[in-house]
Amino acid sequence: MKKVTPFLMFQGNAEEAMNYYTSLIEDSAITSIIRYGANEAGDEGSVMQATFSLRGQEIMCIDSNIKHDFTFTPSFSLYITCDTEEEINRLYEGLSDGGVLMQLGDYSFSKKFGWVVDKFGVSWQLNLPN
Repeated sequence: MKKVTPFLMFQGNAEEAMNYYTSLIEDSAITSIIRYGANEAGDEGSVMQATFSLRGQEIMCIDSNIKHDFTFTPSFSLYITCDTEEEINRLYEGLSDGGVLMQLGDYSFSKKFGWVVDKFGVSWQLNLPN
């Protein structure tokens, strides 16, 4: 086994999500995109498979060509350890469009912590250690 890679399944907005995440998080980039072509299983031009990197963490994603009754769940989240208050505040604002699971605040286990859901339904834990 070479590695374990998180994998996110979107329903038509994988490229939008990747662009959004890589614009918010420094040192991040989309590293590959394979798109569905004409007469293939998915909508032409949608993401068949893609990878992007957030601060060195590779993540794979797709646009599912099968419609599902489920989406992301907060029981799986992406965890970010921030370096500054400015960074955690900026990410909290940028990633909380889908809701707040834990308000950004001072908790016994962290100087500043927040748990949010973004506009795509992906859950994020943001931490500024003591």
